[in-house]
Order: sequence, then structure tokens, then C-alpha cells
Amino acid sequence: MACPFFRRADSLTRQPSVIAEPGTHWALEEEELSHDALTLTHLQMAIQLLTAPSNEDLNTAVTSLVAKYRQSWPNIHKLKMDPSTFKSCANYDYLADIQELLLKMDEASASEILVLLGEELITCCCTGIIERAFRCLGTDLQEFLGSLDGVYDVLKLQEEDVTDTGFVCAGEGELIFTSERPVIAWLLLGSLKALTRMLYKVDVNIKIEPVEGDARRYRYLFSLVKDSSQTLQMGRPTPIPETVQRSSSSNASDLQMNSSSFCKMFPWHFIMNEQLELVQLGRGFSKLYKPYLADFGNLASTYFDFKRPKGLTMKFRDIVRRTYTPFLIGLNSPPGVSDFPAIGLEIKGQMVHCPESNSLLFIGSPFLDGLDGLTCNGLFISDIPLHDATREVILVGEQARAQDGLRRRMDKLKSRIEEANSAVTKERKKNVSLLHLIFPAEIAEKLWLGSSIDAKTYPDVTILFSDIVGFTGICSRATPFMVISMLEGLYKDFDEFCDFFDVYKVETIGDAYCVASGLHRASIYDAHKVAWMALKMIDACSKHITHDGEQIKMRIGLHTGTVLAGVVGRKMPRYCLFGHSVTIANKFESGSEAVKINVSPTTKDWLTKHEGFDFDLQPRDPSCLPKEFPNPNGTETCYFLEGYRNSALESGLPLVEHIDAAMKTISEGGDA
Repeated sequence: MACPFFRRADSLTRQPSVIAEPGTHWALEEEELSHDALTLTHLQMAIQLLTAPSNEDLNTAVTSLVAKYRQSWPNIHKLKMDPSTFKSCANYDYLADIQELLLKMDEASASEILVLLGEELITCCCTGIIERAFRCLGTDLQEFLGSLDGVYDVLKLQEEDVTDTGFVCAGEGELIFTSERPVIAWLLLGSLKALTRMLYKVDVNIKIEPVEGDARRYRYLFSLVKDSSQTLQMGRPTPIPETVQRSSSSNASDLQMNSSSFCKMFPWHFIMNEQLELVQLGRGFSKLYKPYLADFGNLASTYFDFKRPKGLTMKFRDIVRRTYTPFLIGLNSPPGVSDFPAIGLEIKGQMVHCPESNSLLFIGSPFLDGLDGLTCNGLFISDIPLHDATREVILVGEQARAQDGLRRRMDKLKSRIEEANSAVTKERKKNVSLLHLIFPAEIAEKLWLGSSIDAKTYPDVTILFSDIVGFTGICSRATPFMVISMLEGLYKDFDEFCDFFDVYKVETIGDAYCVASGLHRASIYDAHKVAWMALKMIDACSKHITHDGEQIKMRIGLHTGTVLAGVVGRKMPRYCLFGHSVTIANKFESGSEAVKINVSPTTKDWLTKHEGFDFDLQPRDPSCLPKEFPNPNGTETCYFLEGYRNSALESGLPLVEHIDAAMKTISEGGDA
């Protein structure tokens, strides 16, 4: 079998793996469908399985194909794809990759593999409601092909699909399929084979050949595999014998209805001969055109504009080939007639080939949506026969239009409400985010909910105070903009440290920066995190300079103790810390030195309480201890924190790596 991609391989580049063509897939409504009720959406899904199968369905079929034919084609397993690829890339074109892999693997067998893949696609995926959707197209294969033509044409019109993909049932056992992609055409061949077996228990040979003059069109010719006496009507239920014996004569004189009765019963019909001349008109058409036939002739094209099927050529044979497609015909005004009442009226119906007279019968109904459409075209309700459902459409059109108007207004109102809710949600997120920047998470949540917030005592809170040495002198020699720019760059780093160590930033006043840990989320490592942050603050200062080009020098004090915390104020409320421990922490900062971290005895105890953390703490003279710090025995002293080393790392590595390793350790332990 010839390579199915000969055009692509010779002249066109490979299609991209990601596609975003409009109209390739129908936009199915995301609604919960009944498992029992067959709907138009199910028909869409069924036909899409033939013309544009989803990646998931293709992968299911490929998996089954590989399991069956691994021995015949050892490399066929390369066609399988990880399903997660489809989820990560919604518009991934799996079929394009299958095409490329087949060309690389075995070009001679590519078409055979694609046909088998099409069969597996139906076997694996055509189940349940999808199988029922296919079965409703016809009682035998020929009816199935004809309905496939008509139904697909209607679905494309409703979905405003502008692609050229489509079916044409050109006669008994002949189907023409149009597609830009040869790989789809060969896949369809296998799918049609499997569907024929599944639905009608018939084995057929299907020959595929290109349509001369149009490389996008493919002709499928169906023939039975076995008993040639069988026909393509296999699968039709055996009819119940009729009690009344009917004549099989095709002579008009033997019929039980004359042409006058037929024209009255079906007012919107006409019959054309091989020259496409009108030989019979129903009462509706006759009422409009009979006065003009003698002057302007009988050619159908004079009075009718064939709008659908699209691309139809006005030749008898071509029209016969499209008898399975719905026809939409517009009425033309006779030449020179300016006051023709039905100009633009459209008639929708079916074209039937009458072999006994080799003529074409069109029978249809006015394509209207209400009384206004009826009267605007010079028609009356009496012009629509009683058996025609168009009567019901016209009579209930006004009610349906009112309901549609109400639905549209409700949809607009719903859209406005959704937009307002979305805007409210967006603003609420902004407010919540702002509260979380100002207050601890627990306090921010209570404020947002409007709950009262009581002051609370927190034990073992580690507090950090810092200021810049010589800040007053720096300000005296610089402009306000220079000072603010310097502090902005420095405090931006400090704020990032707060997020990294999960500590709460209490406030910033001038050059003073204060944080605390142990308020909103207590941990046995609160003192450790504040100490590490202090070390990183000193390190960060070495990377920032003043406007004079001098390095910023900072002194820091740490203390651990009990504090009282609560929200103070209604206008610009603040989360404030109170208590003796806050004062002591400030004193330790005041008693520190440039580029030094002064640590209180209580904080030192917390830093050395747990093994595995090697802080470099150098004791100071006892006289450096603030007078406000309780020291009944006179044995306590304060310490300078000089550095930190993680025992799992080499001592020569940068400080930041030692701290990061320590944070990872306590995070994995669940106590951070």
C-alpha cells in the first residue's frame, strides 16, 4: 500500500505539535448530559471521533494497537505517549507526532498501521452513548453514509465551522471525504470498517483513492467481502409483511395520486429534468412563478439560488451525487420584476433522484422563524400545509422569541453579577493581602472577619532591635531622597529575610528595624531564626554603602522574654508589643557596637539549649549587661554573636550556606 503521506513528505513541512486552529474541534457545551437521553451533542462527539479524535482517545487506541501488533512491528511501541503530556499542553497535536513517527519507522506500512489504528479507535472508544449516536444515523450502511453527509453538514452550520472538512455521499457505496490532512483520511478508512462490522455485522472492503483535481478530497468505495449477492442494505430489519398488496408499477397512470393532488399536498416542491428545466411546480411555487414562466423560460437557475450545499455546480449529475445533503434554496426575483413579494425567501428541503423518469424532485418548507417572516415574504399561514412542522414553528415563534429575549436579559444580568462578584473578590484579595503585610496571619484573619482582638501574653518571644551607627550624621550630609533610597535598598533585603525565616516585622522607625519571633507561630527555634537573621543583616550591610561611599554599619541587640501584644488604634491600627522584655531588648541594642550583635543571657540559653547548632558566642564583660536586666547573683553577662557553623558543612563555606542548611534541617523536622 502506498505511503499515506506522500504529499506531506514531498512538499509540505511537518505540522506543529501545538495547534490552535478555530473550528477544528467543536466547542461542546460543558453541561451534565443524561446517560439515557441521546442529544445533538452526542452526535457531535460521535462524528468528532471520526474527523478529529481527541488525544486521549488516540492514546487509548494506540495502547490497544501496540498490545496486538507488537510482534509484527517491533518499533510500534514508540507511538505510545505519556498521558500527562496532554494535560500539560491542552492543544498538543498527538496525531502529527504519530504521522512523523510512522514516516521514520516504516513508511511502506504506514497506511496499514493507520487503518488498524482507526479500527482500534472505534473498538475502544465507540461505546455506550457514542455507539447509540452512530446507530441512530441509519438502519443499514447506505443510510448511514447518507445521514453522515447530512448531519455533518448541519452540525458544521450550527457551530459556524468554516473548515473544508466534510462528507459527501455520492451514490450507493461511495463516500467522499474532504480533509487537509491525509493522516485523518487513512484513519477514517479503518474507523468506517470497524463501524460497519459493529453496527451492521457486515464485512466490507473499502478502497480509498484521491479525487482527481482536488488533493484534499478522498473517495471511499465500499464493496462486500463475501457473498456478492448481498447489498449495502445489509443490517436493515426485516420488514413486516403488508396486508395490502401494492402495485410495483412505476407508470404514472398506475399511481393512486395525480399531479394536482401532489402539488396541493406538497406546495413547496418542484421537479427538474436532465436539462435542469422545471417540469412541475407545487402550489406555493406556482403561485409565485407561474405568471413568468412563459416569458422567462423554465430553467431552475432563473428562479432559484442554490445556497447549500456549498460549492455545488449546476449540473444534473453533480446534484444527483448530493441527494443525501440538505438543500437550502433562495428565491430569486424574475428578471425585470421589482415588486416580487418573496424576494430572499429561503426554502429548506431535500433533493430526490427519480430514476423512473431520470428527474430530480425537490421538496421542502419555507425557512421562517415567526409570523413576521411569513408576512414579510407575502405568504399566509394557509400556504403552509397542515402536516408541515413549519406551521408550529411560526405559531409559537413569538412566544419563543419572548422567551429568548427574557433569557438574553437574564444572561446579561447574570454576566453583570458575575463581573461584580469578580471585582469584589479581586478587591477583597487586595485587602486581605494588605492586612497580611501589616499584621500576623491570625490577627489579619480576625480583623477581616470583624472579630474583636484581645491583647495576649506570649512567653519566650525573641526580639531584635537594630539601628545604623552614625545615622544622624549621614542624614546631615545627604538629601532626604538619598536617605530614603539608601534605607529602601537595605530594608528591602531585611523584609526578604523576614519572609525566609518566618519572623514578624514589628515596625520601622527611621533607622530602627525591629522584628520578633514566637508571636504568631511559636517554635523551639525562634531564637535561632532571629539570630540567623541578625547575622544575615550584618552581612547585607557590607553590600550597601552611604552616599559618601562608606559602608553601612549596624548594631543589633537580641533578647528573649515574655511580651504583651495587641492591636492599638482604630485609624491606622498597629500591632504593638509591650512589656519589660521589649525595653530590655532595646537596651541590648543600645549597648551593642558597630557591626556587632549583642545577645542577652536568655537568648544565649535558647541558642545553646538544643544540640547540633554551633553558634560562635563570645562573652563580654559583665559590666556591659544592662542595669534593667535581672541579675540577682551577679553571674550573668551578655555575648557577641560572631558567626554560625553547620556541623554538616565545611567551615570554609559562606555563612549563607551554613544558615540555609540549618533552616532546611529544622524545616524537615517539622518544628520550623
